[in-house]
Amino acid sequence: MGRRQRPTIITALSSGLLRLSLTAGLLIAVFYGLSACAKRDVTHLADRQPVLVLEQFFLGDSVAFGIFEDRFGNLQRQFRVNLRGSVTGSRLVLDETFLYEDGEKAQRIWNIDNLGPGEDGTIRYQGQASDIEGRANGRISGNGLQWSYDVALEMNGYEFEVHFDDWIYRQSEDVAINRAYVSKFGVEIGSVTIVFLRGKAAAAAGPLDLDKWVAK
Repeated sequence: MGRRQRPTIITALSSGLLRLSLTAGLLIAVFYGLSACAKRDVTHLADRQPVLVLEQFFLGDSVAFGIFEDRFGNLQRQFRVNLRGSVTGSRLVLDETFLYEDGEKAQRIWNIDNLGPGEDGTIRYQGQASDIEGRANGRISGNGLQWSYDVALEMNGYEFEVHFDDWIYRQSEDVAINRAYVSKFGVEIGSVTIVFLRGKAAAAAGPLDLDKWVAK
């Protein structure tokens, strides 16, 4: 075997610069990720129309079509939902029945209370459901709802808790679009996109057949 070569000053400097570059790159990536994950406050939607009133929009029968994508934008699941909403006083009870593309079925019943206006001019909501940890809290301003909660999900036989940062935007009289950012330990792991149809739009599309998944 030959003699082991001692590192030169240039080699040492190069190694140090490489480590410094990698560290700086990592810090930039972390800060970029944090800034990318930061969502604007819902009050910036104050002037957007049409105004969203949750208990009015979801009163009666509505339908929804949704997808779940992983953090890289790959489609993981598709689903359809029949919804039925009823209002008593300031409480909206929203019964959601899901069918996933793989045949899985699920149900969630929301009890959502309108808590009235907050100091920032938003309308505050609080909700509960059987698979929600604690309470969901949300605010409406203009045509948008920002809604956050922790939910227990079951996938591939395992149950784990994730955080949902939900944004619902009312697009027209009968259409709203939902974007939910799903995270675990503060790291975004995927997103959900849902289109809600009510009124005439829901009547034209549904109620959906949730006995089995049939491509249309």
